[in-house]
Amino acid sequence: MQTRVDPSIFKSYDIRGVYPQELNEDVAERIGRAFIEFLGVATAAVGRDMRLSSQPLFEAFARGVTAAGADVVDLGLTSTDELYFSVGAFGYPAGAMITASHNPKQYNGFKLCREDAVPLSADTGVSAIRDLVSAGSFVAASHRGAISRRDALPSFVDHCLSFIDPGAIAPLKIVIDSGNGMGGLIVPAVFKRLPVEVVPLYFELDGDFPNHPASPIEPENMADLQKAVREHKADLGVAFDGDADRMFITDEFGELVGGDMVTALVAEMLLRKHPGATILYNVICSRGVPEIIAKYGGVPVRTRVGHSIIKAIMREKKAMFGGEHSGHFYFRDNYYADSGLIALLAVLELISNERQSVSQLLAPLDRRFRSGEINSKVDDIPAKLQELERHFADADEIDHLDGVTASYPAWWCNVRPSNTEPLLRLNVEADSPQLLARKRDEVLGLIRR
Repeated sequence: MQTRVDPSIFKSYDIRGVYPQELNEDVAERIGRAFIEFLGVATAAVGRDMRLSSQPLFEAFARGVTAAGADVVDLGLTSTDELYFSVGAFGYPAGAMITASHNPKQYNGFKLCREDAVPLSADTGVSAIRDLVSAGSFVAASHRGAISRRDALPSFVDHCLSFIDPGAIAPLKIVIDSGNGMGGLIVPAVFKRLPVEVVPLYFELDGDFPNHPASPIEPENMADLQKAVREHKADLGVAFDGDADRMFITDEFGELVGGDMVTALVAEMLLRKHPGATILYNVICSRGVPEIIAKYGGVPVRTRVGHSIIKAIMREKKAMFGGEHSGHFYFRDNYYADSGLIALLAVLELISNERQSVSQLLAPLDRRFRSGEINSKVDDIPAKLQELERHFADADEIDHLDGVTASYPAWWCNVRPSNTEPLLRLNVEADSPQLLARKRDEVLGLIRR
């Protein structure tokens, strides 16, 4: 008897649920079959993170892929950006990463892509795969596929280092917190080839996450890193999430640096080498981001939030780089896929070339004050957005690229709906902390009224 499939595990950009209640081996095997049946391909590269359920889910997913007549290239333990690299570099027609990224240990899931590391989203495959999985009836294959192994790490390390001049890197000291995630495997392989002293935190691969959740976007999970940066008098601190595709930094004082500011630093580094390049940033990023892109001769393009969205626009515009406030950084020469590791290397090269600290580099562009993302439950989201738009009638500009953005000379705010929950997400930026507090409270009062 087949397990009933919970359709809610099929999200906007991936498949994710609690193991084994929502996502178990039976469901994973059916996802593998549906993945191949939907794409109609003969091979899929498959990687996995260190979660306790990733190995059994891999075995089940591989059974589904091979039952559908396709071969599996088992990449073993890997990061999500290494999986994307492998699909692009080695020409595989499909790829799957078994991970729940930054979610707690009881979760697991699948990030799926097709050739050239093009991600599958709800609109481009995840929903169709959900329907095939739910139906549970698959076309019988004429033969069973085979499983082979490939170690892509040496090639991935070469690829990451190709984005910088390793000889230009200064003898820096950095603290890196891998959160017991996949960074603990990937980071040492890269940094043994650079003149950088790495102070490691939680490099042991452990799907129990014994130290803290591998979710660096939450400030409480950065506390150990901040303390270590100060104790070791490091040049900066770095934290990766569980599947090591997202990355956040601190400055040399252990102060947190937003993902939008990292976007600005990487953009500056790339534009110094490639003036005139197109750079993407999302609607949540500080005004400092397009300002720095323009300052160094780039073409800033503002986008909606979401990796499948930003990757598609990057391909359309042949953009060199794109960054999000959430710590995702995308590179044209990385098959338009995201890599926190490549972004980190770019920041290290900028620090080395400019002979300035992180705080010195940020000083001219990080001059404003931001609320961070504030979520509110709302019963009637369309009606609330209309009410907010009426309230912002005096704004210099209102746009609907992603929710509602109201822009004023000294502040702006964006209110956008969640893809998965009855939530509105508020972000505010202002030129002073007093103005930020006032406008944040004003808009929150309207949202929650």
